[in-house]
Amino acid sequence: MEALLFNVSGGFLEGIVRGYKAGLLTQNQYSNLTQCETIEDFRTQLSATDYGNFLANEPLPISTSTIADKATQLLVDQFNFLRSNAVEPLSKFLEYMTYAYMIDNHARTLRSPNVEELYHTALVETPLAPYFRDSVSAADLDDLNIEIIRNTLYKAYLEDFHAFCAALGGPTADVMHRILSFEADRRAINITINSFGTQLTKEQRAKLFPTIGRLFPEGNNALARADDVEQVRQACEPISEYRAFFDVSGAPRTNGGRSESTANLLGDLGDDLSAVAELEDRFFLHEVHLNKLAFLQQFQYAVFYSYLKLKEQEIRSLTWIAECIAQDARDRIHDFIPTF
Repeated sequence: MEALLFNVSGGFLEGIVRGYKAGLLTQNQYSNLTQCETIEDFRTQLSATDYGNFLANEPLPISTSTIADKATQLLVDQFNFLRSNAVEPLSKFLEYMTYAYMIDNHARTLRSPNVEELYHTALVETPLAPYFRDSVSAADLDDLNIEIIRNTLYKAYLEDFHAFCAALGGPTADVMHRILSFEADRRAINITINSFGTQLTKEQRAKLFPTIGRLFPEGNNALARADDVEQVRQACEPISEYRAFFDVSGAPRTNGGRSESTANLLGDLGDDLSAVAELEDRFFLHEVHLNKLAFLQQFQYAVFYSYLKLKEQEIRSLTWIAECIAQDARDRIHDFIPTF
């Protein structure tokens, strides 16, 4: 039934976002960008894509931060157009997508000396009020690390967003369950690895894990007890896709240095330090894969979330290529994750 009525309120914007997705850079366009000798050549190549002349008014030399900022502004403009034309429940879904960025912004402002005033401002003036009220008190701001507060809020947000998507039902619930479950598991793994050698206790660590995801509850319990990366590997062993994150087989790479099909082609996790560095790339690669799959189903809202994440990854890749060109690091220019 939802498919029958979906186009009444959501069909136009779904068509718009699928059109945006068609404008994502292709492998041939990435290849052309990696062959540029200067940032000016890079700008010229981008002008032939959907980015158009977005850098035309920027004086030379153009910094890589300017490229990232301008590309991000294009994405923000697209998102604001979608949001301004959306009606319930899509408008609420798009609002949920903004909460993660609000959490990061508030975590930065909490470093201000007048944190209690900022706390009450967050309770009154932002949609994050329920997360602050239920998870963090004003007294905590003096005692807890800002990162702990941020992860506590993100845990509450993920659980709330997951419940909202489940209530929507249909293909939106199915696709978003896969995406948000991975996001929850990724955060649990990152929190565990980043807590090694810190004052964070295992009990505090466990409280930061979202109560959703494929690792919940057995895998999360194992992560809470983990003392090193090897034990993290063992906790992820029952999930075949996550097992690939720690695969040290060193299979051949493709697609400009990286494969888009699996997460186990990004090198060797030989020690704890390299594991931390490589694991994030593997997470990004798997996230791209899940978000591409979202576009295989119609009449659902997950495409809006997935397009935003794919575009963010594209901007990271553009910034990496531009940085390599600016620093003449040609040997590392292919170390990016293409979206298509």
